[in-house]
Amino acid sequence: ANRTIKFIEKAKEDKKPFFVNLWLHEPHTPHHVIPKYQWRFRDLDEADNIYAAILSHADDRIGEVLDALDRLELADNTLVIFSSDNGPARASFKVEELVLMYDSATGAGYNTTASKGITGGRKGYKASLFEGGIGVPFIARWPGKIEAGKIDDASLMSAVDLLPTFCELADVKLPSGYEPDGVSQVSTLLGKEYPSRTKALFWKYDSPWPANKNKPDHWVTYAIVDQHWKLVANQDLSHVELYDIVADVYEKNNIKGQHVDVVDDLINQIREYQESLPEKPSAKLFSELRQNPE
Repeated sequence: ANRTIKFIEKAKEDKKPFFVNLWLHEPHTPHHVIPKYQWRFRDLDEADNIYAAILSHADDRIGEVLDALDRLELADNTLVIFSSDNGPARASFKVEELVLMYDSATGAGYNTTASKGITGGRKGYKASLFEGGIGVPFIARWPGKIEAGKIDDASLMSAVDLLPTFCELADVKLPSGYEPDGVSQVSTLLGKEYPSRTKALFWKYDSPWPANKNKPDHWVTYAIVDQHWKLVANQDLSHVELYDIVADVYEKNNIKGQHVDVVDDLINQIREYQESLPEKPSAKLFSELRQNPE
């Protein structure tokens, strides 16, 4: 956050536009807790206290960045988006005590025993392709452009939409021949169109089948969302489930028997998606600083 503020101040001084991708580590393990934040939640038990403290820490940092935009009189010309890369983490087995773990990038902190994030009743958590694993917060602030307090519960957005959205806002043309996975969501952000998604969304995560008893919602290897339909499938597509993701965000009612034609169409789309995947990542996607890019 401090580096972000300095970067924004320099951009303002140089009269240049800017883009910032700010990743906050606080909600991620290892959990690095600071006593002054723990004091705010001293009535909670230890694990809840740690998680509340690190979220409060992150909230303060975000507030400092937003305050800087206000102070520099840039808020009205700056779109701020708050989101996440996945649902909350959970230990794959019950752990009775907090354990210190170590990360080479951020040092020592507490393990997932202190991870107390919630999914609002959605199935699964991080590494699941049910909504508990892939549903994330999405908050946008753009004074004068986006109505404060407005809630859109109809549009479907994904992180893959951010690139074409930002490019449209910045009047930047995508490279010739390049087809983004996402679609621009400018009209949705401005409250002009609901919903605006015109392309299916795909997910792939190698998961065991049958599901492990201690992780019953972590068996999905492929998922597709097309309009209001969501189909989830195991590794060889031998078992699938179909949900109306708008009417049934908690994925409680598997309706594949009532919509066989929809199931067939979505399975065919997954097969086409499978054929489009490369055998391995391109070498150009790895930093030269990595010792073993394979």
